Amino acid sequence: MGSADARPTSVSEEPPRREGPAAAGPARTAEASGERADRTAPAPARAEDSGTRDEPIDDPTPSSPAEAAGGRGERVLALRRFAAAGRRWRAARLGFCVASLAVALTAGAVVVGAARDNDTAPVASAPSGVSPELLAGGDLDTSIRALQAHLRAQPRDHGSWATLGLAYVEQARTKGDPSRYPQAQRALDRSLGLRPDDDAAFAGRAALAAARHDFTGALKYADLALRQNPYSERALCSRIDALVELGRYADASKAANLADSRHPGVPVFTRYAYVHELRGDVRTARRVLEQALATATARGDIAYVATALAQLAWNQGDYGTALTHYARALAADDTYLPALEGRARAQAAQGDTADAIRGMEQVVDRYPLPQPLVELGELYEARGKEGDPAKARDQYALVDAWVSLARANGVDADLDTALAAADHGDHESALRAARAEWARRHTVHTADALAWALHVNGHDQEALRYARQATATGYRNAAFLYHRGVIERATGHTDEARASLTAALGLNPGFSPLGAREARTALEAMK
Repeated sequence: MGSADARPTSVSEEPPRREGPAAAGPARTAEASGERADRTAPAPARAEDSGTRDEPIDDPTPSSPAEAAGGRGERVLALRRFAAAGRRWRAARLGFCVASLAVALTAGAVVVGAARDNDTAPVASAPSGVSPELLAGGDLDTSIRALQAHLRAQPRDHGSWATLGLAYVEQARTKGDPSRYPQAQRALDRSLGLRPDDDAAFAGRAALAAARHDFTGALKYADLALRQNPYSERALCSRIDALVELGRYADASKAANLADSRHPGVPVFTRYAYVHELRGDVRTARRVLEQALATATARGDIAYVATALAQLAWNQGDYGTALTHYARALAADDTYLPALEGRARAQAAQGDTADAIRGMEQVVDRYPLPQPLVELGELYEARGKEGDPAKARDQYALVDAWVSLARANGVDADLDTALAAADHGDHESALRAARAEWARRHTVHTADALAWALHVNGHDQEALRYARQATATGYRNAAFLYHRGVIERATGHTDEARASLTAALGLNPGFSPLGAREARTALEAMK
């Protein structure tokens, strides 16, 4: 991916032509296999260990298979058990489970993190002593075990510590396990303790900061990495991500152009496309993603870019094209969570509620993260069978559990809190979280979240200003238009409300199982 001997052409050049249906642009978390910088940003890691000792700060391998099962398995299986329990138990017992989950997983992270580091996920560039093919080959367990074995033999290899830190960040993101973030921090601290100017470790800190939603920190560390290595793909991508998440879209566009000139490849292409999508330039976003897919060879890259194209198509209401791209993504990797989640969302939009619920249940069973939990809860509510309201409440309670776990591991979860609580939780908590997030960064997503939180708390005049900001860049998002239309109606702007709600349903008529239904009801009432 972007190697010197086989580098894709720049996105500013005309892409190779591809056969097949027109598609669409990048998902909200624009990343690519090997360079998966989450659109979440990170806070600087605190130096818990200087990293100058010869022995690893955390024993990188389990001493036995049983211990291995007690590490990652204990935490991830706890989430899975809790997700299953959420569908079986009623609210009285669920409250106890929420508290138990947060306590058990947080405590488990501390105990296991102190004792051993026995699991991870892949990263693109290899440290000394570990082959690039091994890390890019898709076998995450094999990759991490190779790193751990290497660090046992060569504990002063700063590059391997940096790669291990990035691997933990990636695992936390893909597995929904924030307890890996402290371990990532320690590994990156160790790398910088051994070599204070290591660009890979600075890039790793940028990725960790982004994952913790500290985008100011992410930008700081990306810049430090680029001072050491102006061509660092990871740092160039993290810099784009940070600027996007801080709402500095003009700067993000310049950063995307710079990255494209220095290190064109799948990770840069997907970010370049997302910057254009945020400005309403769907055509360019689609073209660039199709170019990225044409140049992708690794299964992980194919799955990611095809999913990004599917998400762009879904955003425009083109569900058939979206399902075609999701099928391609799953042909490359049938376990790829964003593709499974997106396919269920597209099935729901087409009215295939049964398959959508089955698919989303599978996603939540594996990784109970806030967005699929809310989506599954809304699918239950929309179906309305006996027992569905209780099932929906269980999913929303699980969101609270995840937020507690994330915060315990240094993640700013205010945006997740605001979005979920505004529709399915405590409205005052939603507003507090949305205001806190807006104080940190001004993006279209935080503007929309604040507008909606203000609306559900009855502050519609104030909400209208933020709803208009959320749609000001030209970003085509049906949920944003729906929120704006509801707020315009509440403030007496009936003609504008009718136009916004009509635009939302015209763009993506199945954007939300509940929201789309409520948009139609509101339009009917305004006739």
